Amino acid sequence: MKHIGTKEIHTERLLLRKIRMDDAQDMFEQWASDPRVTQYLTWPPHKSVEDTKQIIALWMKDLDEPQVYRWVMESKTLGKVIGTIDLVSVDSRHRCGTFGYCLSADHWNKGYASEALHAMLKYLFVEGDFHRIEATHLIENPASGRVMVKCGMKEEGVKRQKFLGHDENFHDLVIYGILKDEFLAR
Repeated sequence: MKHIGTKEIHTERLLLRKIRMDDAQDMFEQWASDPRVTQYLTWPPHKSVEDTKQIIALWMKDLDEPQVYRWVMESKTLGKVIGTIDLVSVDSRHRCGTFGYCLSADHWNKGYASEALHAMLKYLFVEGDFHRIEATHLIENPASGRVMVKCGMKEEGVKRQKFLGHDENFHDLVIYGILKDEFLAR
């Protein structure tokens, strides 16, 4: 498997690119401080833009490593970042990656997540030679699963009470996967 890292990807409405520190204000305002968004994430809403800057600094440390795949979604019309999409884990031996994404609630149900996911899958399967990509979502967030299905992923099961949320409750996770051959056949 060849690791190719985070390179710019252009879609019709989005620029997927590396995060920068000057994205902190947009990230904070668009989604990091919004409890509607963070209820489905591993971290609680940011209380200040300083919290957001700390996360960005952490993400930027290894951003140039070839095995790191981490993008912000920048709206071409707004010129603002509206979300993130990245591989949260990579298994090089089995050529598999697990992704996650996060999108501003103001941009939900407008096709942005599907557009970003499709572009990322194409990049990983065609240029990165991944064999399998998978993801999970909290069972309480079926809209996330619809994004995955729209991009050709198949529901594979439920991991019962697998996720301890920042609300201190355990949640079921629904797992989806797609193979390179399945994606290329679409």
